[in-house]
Amino acid sequence: MLVNLIKKELLIELRSKQILVSMAAFGLSVVLIFAFSFSVSQSILETFAPGLFWVLILFTSVLGLHRLFDYEKEFDAFSLVIGAPVDRGTIYISKWISGWIYLVVAEIIIIPLFVLFLQLRWTQPILPGIGILFLGNSGIMAIGALISGLAMRARMSEVLLPVLLFPLVTPVLIAVTKATTAYLNAQPFILWQFWVLILASFTVIFGLLGYLLFDHVTEE
Repeated sequence: MLVNLIKKELLIELRSKQILVSMAAFGLSVVLIFAFSFSVSQSILETFAPGLFWVLILFTSVLGLHRLFDYEKEFDAFSLVIGAPVDRGTIYISKWISGWIYLVVAEIIIIPLFVLFLQLRWTQPILPGIGILFLGNSGIMAIGALISGLAMRARMSEVLLPVLLFPLVTPVLIAVTKATTAYLNAQPFILWQFWVLILASFTVIFGLLGYLLFDHVTEE
């Protein structure tokens, strides 16, 4: 059932392309703003690049999170989804995974442009960087999918979503920025494994909370 729900999410997006196009276009716009508005030395830019990148990813993810439940709001289709004979926690997991996939696809477009336009040097092995990226995405989407479901039925959900999301996701953003900075500076893993553990902890905690509480979140 989980596979079918994820497939449904991906097929809808494949037909409309609303989420991925908006996320990629927004990411590209912010990268261009960063590239043409900063007039600092390259060393300073490289120092702040991890923070800039993850702030960019956070704002980009908000677009995807808002659209995660937006399809079901039309004609009150979400009532039909939660009325189906499927565990509501599974619906949350499907939203979490599909949102994670959207974010990864958008990052495939954004990251090369971010590195190119900001003229950053990337000399470290790529696999640890991919691990940090995937874990950071998981933490953001675990929290975001829960908050998006909570804000879905609100009259001004597009305003309520970032208001609720940003405070909760701040520890994740700090941890992933610290881990990214240490990784790019070639520090030994033992010096920054603490931040990876925080990322993993938040991902697991909010993943479990979302699975357990989504039944109550979806109630009117």
